[in-house]
Amino acid sequence: MHGLALAGLMLLILLAYRGTAEAMFSIWMRSETFAHAFVVPPISAWLIWRVRAELLQTQPKAVPWLALPLGALAGLWWLGDMVSTNALTQLMLMAMLVAVVPLVLGWRPSRVIMFPLGFMFFAVPIGDFLTPVLMEYTADVLIASLRLTGIPVYREGQQFVIPTGHWSVVEACSGIRYLMASLMAGTLFSYLNYRSLRRRWIFVGISIAVPIVANWMRAYIIVMLGHLSNNRIATGVDHLLYGWVFFGVVIMLMFYLGARWTESDPTPDQALAAAAVTAPDRGWRFAPGQLVGALVLAALVLIAPAWQSAQRANPGPPRDIALQLPDELAAGWRKQGDGLAAWVPSFHNPSATASAAYSGPAGQTVGVSLAYFEQQTEQRKLVSSENMLVRSDDHRWNLLSAGVAQAQAGERSFAVRTASLSAPPATLSGLRPKLRVWHFYWIDGHYIASDWRAKLRQVWQTLQGHGDAGAMVIIYTHEARPDSADALLKGFLAANAATLDQRLRALQAR
Repeated sequence: MHGLALAGLMLLILLAYRGTAEAMFSIWMRSETFAHAFVVPPISAWLIWRVRAELLQTQPKAVPWLALPLGALAGLWWLGDMVSTNALTQLMLMAMLVAVVPLVLGWRPSRVIMFPLGFMFFAVPIGDFLTPVLMEYTADVLIASLRLTGIPVYREGQQFVIPTGHWSVVEACSGIRYLMASLMAGTLFSYLNYRSLRRRWIFVGISIAVPIVANWMRAYIIVMLGHLSNNRIATGVDHLLYGWVFFGVVIMLMFYLGARWTESDPTPDQALAAAAVTAPDRGWRFAPGQLVGALVLAALVLIAPAWQSAQRANPGPPRDIALQLPDELAAGWRKQGDGLAAWVPSFHNPSATASAAYSGPAGQTVGVSLAYFEQQTEQRKLVSSENMLVRSDDHRWNLLSAGVAQAQAGERSFAVRTASLSAPPATLSGLRPKLRVWHFYWIDGHYIASDWRAKLRQVWQTLQGHGDAGAMVIIYTHEARPDSADALLKGFLAANAATLDQRLRALQAR
């Protein structure tokens, strides 16, 4: 009865939150970084089967009060769904599937299968936020290694030139795929081969460090192969093939060395032979009222957030929005075109966009670009990793640096993110454009630089009944020196932030 109740409750969760489950599955299908997630559920099932002898010696007992933390998880899912935060909704979905196990079966059976339940979290496609950091580290180590080898290198951002050609460090070079696969496999290996927590945690740490260092070595070897062969090898499909072969050798070596310190334990067959096949009678009796109470409470706290989300799921067709920038701004700024240097930031499916170039009284030029989002969904959201200034595979522009600066609008001081862009080294031909960019989020009249603060502001905005509208505001100019360009952008924003704010507020109020 407890097993049937648990299966039914898990099915209820998957049906009530099927949108999140489908989104998770679609990421498994399209992303090589998280392709390993397909094997996580069967591995967890096998791990539970391994400890069946010990599990049969426990007695299930529902814990109704665990519906309270289950409700908290469902509430967090609702907040994440409100602002279309995949990482939070998918993490909470898996947490709910795991949390119903102790609720229905009780503490003792749950402790026996604690690791298999925790292993299920490897199915959550989270970790892409590490990609930019890993790319930066890979580029730093690669450039330093090439220079130590005696090869001259000219670097700009994630792109660099050596005497035999031009190379780029893109997402595939970050090593995030190796890291995710190694962490999952290393965690499983440590559980199966070690009994002491110390050895297990040490090996998990090794499974994190080894793929990062191995990826640095892989990147260096690939570039050296291309350099020494005059770009005849390691520059096409074989580039990826060599990388995976090298990674496979390194991981197998890591497991081979780790196996030398294996701490053996009884096999599942030995454990079964030594244990009773059925649970012993210890005076426990089936308590249908307790189980039914736990199921009813769990169903109530699970269905409420899903029902609330369904009410917002169909806001109607998106509005036909016309976003236009004014012909004149304060302090003598006048529109003179659609933008500067043919650069367009990359926004994924915005509700409306507008770009313009403005000429100042002293002959300066500033570009303004707005991307407005409303009725946000998984396919259209303001705070997203798919919205960026320059994509890593963009061959026309290169991100040189990024930082933070302080801006002023009236009496309000706020932070903005900064960046320097240029044409990549491969297109050097005389004078090339170089841009200084400031960008920030506009959410319900607030100016925000941080992604996570923008998400929190969106939650509060929606809870107040102000809708979910928001915008990305980008201003930029030609950069001769960063300090002079920053001064120009700061003055432009101080004079015209109020005008941009009014234009966005009017659009939101329609």
